[in-house]
Amino acid sequence: MAVRTGLVVKRIALSLLGTGSLLLGFVAYQLWGTALYEHSAQARLQQELRSKLHTMGTLPPLPKVTATSGQTFQNSRVAPTVPDPGTGSAVGLISIPAIGVSGAAIIEGTGESQLQQGPGHYPGTPLPGEAGNAAIAGHRTTYGAPFYNLDQVKTGDAINIQTPQGLFGYQVVLTKIVSPDDVSVLQPSALPELTLTTCNPRYSATSRLIVTALLRTSVTANSFVNTTTPPGATSTTTTSAPASGAPAQIVADEAGSDVGGGVIGAILWGLGAVAAAIAGSYAYRRLTGAARWSGAVGWLGAVALLLPCFQHISLALPASF
Repeated sequence: MAVRTGLVVKRIALSLLGTGSLLLGFVAYQLWGTALYEHSAQARLQQELRSKLHTMGTLPPLPKVTATSGQTFQNSRVAPTVPDPGTGSAVGLISIPAIGVSGAAIIEGTGESQLQQGPGHYPGTPLPGEAGNAAIAGHRTTYGAPFYNLDQVKTGDAINIQTPQGLFGYQVVLTKIVSPDDVSVLQPSALPELTLTTCNPRYSATSRLIVTALLRTSVTANSFVNTTTPPGATSTTTTSAPASGAPAQIVADEAGSDVGGGVIGAILWGLGAVAAAIAGSYAYRRLTGAARWSGAVGWLGAVALLLPCFQHISLALPASF
């Protein structure tokens, strides 16, 4: 009886140890392993953009922020309004020198499967460089965390975005914290501006960090002519009507965008990992000599299969950016 009780206790302990190891592995994957997935996706998006982006000059220096500078934009011309690219397509490159973001590829869409690949452009808002309020969301703690230090951006800092329509220099005029359901920051604007959103604080989603920037300078593609507004003057560039249909909620830590596919994928990859682990354990226990260590191959295979399993679990769970 005592022997049987000891076996039961041992099995329970091993089960708890295995469960704890899997949970720790998933957390480690979220914090560090997801960066590998994002890096691969960024390489693909940047390759897609190489054939679309024009060789541009350099942007004029940004003006100093003054009490009235929020109402004007200088040395700039907005891009013509064009349809949004398809969901999952590359939009352009974003750089925020103050926090070390350099040429991160922007993807169209803010579903979790898009945000896992890089900063995502909110469909229904203007594209960067166009008239109105262009909005972009990004992860802050996982999947490369492009907006990890967004809280360190200050008024006057530059945000540069290059798209097939040109190179556009924005200047930060406001940072603030809002609730997830405060969508006023995504509403259409009469000025050409940029809104960046991410979760706040890090590793939480109780609020949203918002950075607002105005278009100050631009170097446009050959399809339309660049103009320069004299210093101190209000731009006379005509702006088209801003896009309507702002999102109902600022995306961050929302329900996974592919719950069904994520669950099914996680189950299939998880079963594969279990099968590999069982095969490895059987080989180690049953075989002898050098062949016994072939079990290690099974265990390594189980670990490899856990990575896509964890990725599919991420698609099914609320986002954590």
